[in-house]
Amino acid sequence: MTVFNPYLPLNEYIPDGEPHVFGDRVYVYGSHDRAQGMRYCEGHYAVWSAPVDDLSHWTNEGTAYYRTQDPSNAEDDKQLWAPDVTQGPDGRYYLYYCFSFYPEIGVAVSDSPAGPFEFYGHVHYPAHIQGGKVLAEYMPFDPAVLTDDDGRVYLYYGFAPAAEKEMKLPEFTEEQLAEMPPAVRKMLTNMSKIVFGENSMVVELEPDMVTTKEEPRVLIPGGKHTAGTGFEGHGFFEASSIRKFNGKYYFVYSSHKSHELCYAVSDRPDAGFVYGGTIVSNGDVGLDGRTEPINILGNNHGGLEKIGEDYYIFYHRQTHGSEFSRQGCAEKVILKEDGSIDQVEITSCGLNGAPLPASGVYPAAICCHLTDPTVTAEINYQDPKMAGQIQIREEDYRQYITNIKDGACFGFKYFDFARPEVPVALEVRGDFTGTLTVALDAAMTTVVGSIEVTPCDGWHILRAPLSVEPGVHPLYFCAKGAGVLDVRTVVFE
Repeated sequence: MTVFNPYLPLNEYIPDGEPHVFGDRVYVYGSHDRAQGMRYCEGHYAVWSAPVDDLSHWTNEGTAYYRTQDPSNAEDDKQLWAPDVTQGPDGRYYLYYCFSFYPEIGVAVSDSPAGPFEFYGHVHYPAHIQGGKVLAEYMPFDPAVLTDDDGRVYLYYGFAPAAEKEMKLPEFTEEQLAEMPPAVRKMLTNMSKIVFGENSMVVELEPDMVTTKEEPRVLIPGGKHTAGTGFEGHGFFEASSIRKFNGKYYFVYSSHKSHELCYAVSDRPDAGFVYGGTIVSNGDVGLDGRTEPINILGNNHGGLEKIGEDYYIFYHRQTHGSEFSRQGCAEKVILKEDGSIDQVEITSCGLNGAPLPASGVYPAAICCHLTDPTVTAEINYQDPKMAGQIQIREEDYRQYITNIKDGACFGFKYFDFARPEVPVALEVRGDFTGTLTVALDAAMTTVVGSIEVTPCDGWHILRAPLSVEPGVHPLYFCAKGAGVLDVRTVVFE
């Protein structure tokens, strides 16, 4: 079977994906957004899994943990943010999570990697350190956890804005606050008391999986503290993730650029990490020196995993013109003999392991290139122009590309063309009048066809022949004209 990006059904939104192989299956643990979401992570935790030898066959294991299971969220006024899971020394599976900038890390436990999980406790100090209170220092956020080969357990976490202006909290008058729902008012009040951390932190846990052995220590520097460290320009921001491969420890994180996942490597689990580089950017920024994105940017979070004999980086993309409807994607990476990893490009193929056949029907939403004249390398979803950019949206549980205007382009990497003459059809709607030029490069220098578009209220099919040399190629469509166009499917006939 064929699989593509996103690798889960297109009406599912599981960002912050942490893949783990347990037995003969890979399980993905992430937060849970929804289409047209109004805030991060509005759903409960859901677990998806696939056989390690068939990454095209994903199974929904169901709701693994409800946010109200934690006593700290009895009023259900917080959202479950990015989690991680490890198998403890006792063989059980431990889920680590955090709530909406709430300063504690929760732990749940299950006898199965698929869950369901039951509340277990909150990470806390032992009695002789800070009186055994709940760990709240250095912003407990985006926990990652590693059970090492010797049975020792390490917890990683942190949230470190590079500058105060990047995390300026909204200011409201008392009258404005009074008009808000109680849950929103409480959340904003709590946020005003937050003390953000400044670095990535690590702490070893006792075998009970919930008590620290020590005070947390700095693992890698945040954006304010990178001078002279080798992390300049790629300091820690958020999204901690940890793996051990071939005797080395790989710490994956989101830098303060937000759209990129970087890595650091060490021979120890809790110290000595050296900056390695960028693994993936959800806009391909940095790849081969690229400075402008080829896709809509937004925050990023994911993890590395070895599945079978191959290594993959899991990450997420943005949809619906916001950061509240994110979807998991994945790309194969090469772990070189020296332990380094080169940055990989984002593709439509993802876990497929090969280009997609240029035959049959594909959702247009598997595109990995979305640009228009307003797309920039700056991430600012407070700016209304980001909501009006070319984007992916969902309607009636089906996704489509929308806001295709003059100068907008959407593209796919990669298709395998078996014959030189390939009729292509697009399912479209909108009041657009003009031309979609089809090319094998984003610069539109290798044109292989064109599609004339006229206005139509409902979905309908437009066809055109393509003249393509047999082989593996990307495919781009660029709009020239007036009005707005939506595209739902791409068909090779």
